[in-house]
Parts: sequence; C-alpha cells; structure tokens
Amino acid sequence: MNDDPALAFPPAQADLAAAAQAWMAHIAGERRLSAHSIDAYRRDVRQFIAFLAEHQGARPDLAAIEALTPGDVRAFMARRRREGTGNRSLLRQLAGLRSLVRFTEREGLAKTMAFSTVRTPKLPRTLPKPLSPGLACETVSGEGFAGETRAAWTIARDTAVLALLYGAGLRISEALAIQRRDAPVGALEHLTITGKGQKMRQVPVIEPVRLAIAHYLDLCPFPLAAEGPLFIGLRRGPLSPRIIQLAIERLRGALGLPASATPHALRHSFATHLLSRGGDLRTIQELLGHASLSTTQIYTAVDSSRLLEAYRANHPRAKAVP
Repeated sequence: MNDDPALAFPPAQADLAAAAQAWMAHIAGERRLSAHSIDAYRRDVRQFIAFLAEHQGARPDLAAIEALTPGDVRAFMARRRREGTGNRSLLRQLAGLRSLVRFTEREGLAKTMAFSTVRTPKLPRTLPKPLSPGLACETVSGEGFAGETRAAWTIARDTAVLALLYGAGLRISEALAIQRRDAPVGALEHLTITGKGQKMRQVPVIEPVRLAIAHYLDLCPFPLAAEGPLFIGLRRGPLSPRIIQLAIERLRGALGLPASATPHALRHSFATHLLSRGGDLRTIQELLGHASLSTTQIYTAVDSSRLLEAYRANHPRAKAVP
C-alpha cells in the first residue's frame, strides 16, 4: 500500500485520501480481509473518486462525501453499467463504498445517507453445479491424465490437489496454501485451514486423499522446506492456481466432463454429496468454513433439484405429466 494517500487515491484531496487510506488499514487489520478483497476495494474506491472528480468538476474531499445525494450514487451506478460492470461486481463496489462512508462517520470525518436510500442491484439465484459422484471420483483419481508426457510427479501433484478439493471440500487457494510441515500424511488425519476472513477450521482428511498426497511426496524430485509450500511448480515456487485450472480443462476432454467442471465445482460436489448421504447441514457448514448457515443451505436446493430431475426422468407417472 502506498505511503502517500494522495498518490494512492488520485484525484482525491488530502483529507479524503487520508480517510480512504485509514479505512484500507482498518479493513486489512481489524476485519482481516484477504489481499484479493483489499485490492478489489481499493480499485473500487479509486473508480468512485475518479467519477466524483468528473461528475462534480473538482477534486473531491470529505465535504464532497457529505454533500453526496442519491442521484450522485445512481449516476455512478449508471456509469459503471455503461462500462460493462455486472450486478455482482456493482454490488461489491457499493458494499465497499458503504463501508468507507460508515468508517468516515464513526471517525467523525463525514456523514452521508446517500447510499442507504439507493436500491441495490438484484442477483439472479443460481445454484452450484456439482459433478455426479461417479464423475467426481474419476476426476480426482488421476486416470484422466493417462497418456500425458509430462513428469510423473507433476501428475501426482495435480491429482493430490484435486483430491483435496473434493475429498476435503477446500477452496483452491486453501489447498495451495498448505505448508509442507502440515501435509496430512501418515498418522496426521486433520488439517487446520485458514479460510476467508482469516477464519480457522479443522478439516478431516480421508485416507484416499492422504495416500494421494503421500504419492506426490514420494515422486517429488525436490526437497520441500518445512515452512514452504506443500505443492510447488516446476521452478520450485508455490504452485499457481492456473496450473490446476488447466489440469481440469484437460480432464474435461479426457473424461467428457461438463463445461461447469472447475476446481470449485469439486468443492460444490463435496458438499452436495455429503448432504445427499445424510450429512448434517451444520457440520457441512463447519467443514466448508461458511460464516453463515444460509450460504450452506443453497446445497439443500441443489439436492432437491437433483431429486426432482431424477423423479421426472424415471417415474412412470411423472413422464405423463406435461
């Protein structure tokens, strides 16, 4: 983060730039947001400040924040939509700006009600798209990589990562953040995962996943430092998520997977398959690291949808219903 607020948030005047910089320090320190989220919020605030400078014809300051009207906010939203911003990105941007103005109010710097009276965009309700149990197991078995000419240890590595995504329900960032010293092999049957918001959780690791990781470690030709990453690339640095995304893309062709097959779809599959086999929703919430049960409840809709599809496809009376 730049030490000079004026350079970090052009073209804001000094008081607004300093307030924005202090807010960034707040969400990074006290709220412990991820680096990705912090970068996105910084970019969002810069875009809003640049819009205000053009919209109002002057470099914005805290007084300009206090003078904001709902019309100003709607004009900003209209501008962003003309530039191709979707509802999901716009919602995130408005959430960041609301957080900033709440911070300036708490600090006694500026107060505005402009954002509270503006209707936020609606997101269409979309359900996760898990793989079937059979396809999920094929995807993480490593058999889809048969015939590839690359080094055997890289195939074992990619297989181990995919096994963690489906077998433990990890996000790809969580799997790639595991250190060598924490590798769940041998008698170590649990992982301590630091998820979103720096929230920590214990995740059990089943034997097939542990065996996949042990196989990768047996084949890896490089010594792995205890404090270093468990999964490394060809240059011995931390493995890039893009490598796993490309591996899934190749598996789509090799195994005939649907276009919805992604690394994150394996996490969706983990949750959906647990739920369909009687898993407790609260337990699944804890395993996934969801802050809210409502986030996990979406998998009940997925499971109900799959049951309804099976009913319509197979029940004799259902086929007669238009």
